[in-house]
Amino acid sequence: MSNAAQKRAIRNYRSRQAERGIARFEVQALDADRDLIRALARRLADDGPEATQARTMVQKIVSGEPPHQGGILQALRRSPLVGADLELGRAREEGRRVDL
Repeated sequence: MSNAAQKRAIRNYRSRQAERGIARFEVQALDADRDLIRALARRLADDGPEATQARTMVQKIVSGEPPHQGGILQALRRSPLVGADLELGRAREEGRRVDL
């Protein structure tokens, strides 16, 4: 393959990627993180529900904000059992006798 053909192939490939909204950029990081960063970039490029979830998690980590508190309470309030008349009492028993 000639040098001109290689350059044309690369230019065509990059233009197709740009049409998809994929940008090319350089990142400086530790060599040990190379595979992690590439995997994350591939996941984000898919732009599906997993990409949205990964993007949200990374944004939370990078933003430096403290973790949101009260999440378990909010989750319990969204439960379908809210307002249900549940009997949560337990019978109190002495237990069993054990010979040691």
